[in-house]
Amino acid sequence: MGIADGNMIRIWNIWNERGAVLASAQVSDAIRQGVVQLATGAWYAPIDLAGSRRTCMNGNPNAVTSDIGTSILSQGCAGQLSLVSVARLPTEAPPVVPHVQVLRRA
Repeated sequence: MGIADGNMIRIWNIWNERGAVLASAQVSDAIRQGVVQLATGAWYAPIDLAGSRRTCMNGNPNAVTSDIGTSILSQGCAGQLSLVSVARLPTEAPPVVPHVQVLRRA
């Protein structure tokens, strides 16, 4: 889905009504046009991104997926499918947030 221009990696903002996430991307013939595949990202690290909603800086797809179980009985995963919008980030991406800054300390 993304594009690498020489040594410059493009960062994309992926969002829907649930939240937003930043991710680098690569175009592939293995993925159908109009479809985005986002692998499990790193630690959830939300920030208030200018011009956007609260956005996970570390690429965690949970920011845009639903947290509803399949049924009261099983509470299994209802599928990891979400409708999202995608746009290239118009500015440089903020630095990635290390996990030690995300985890709560006692």
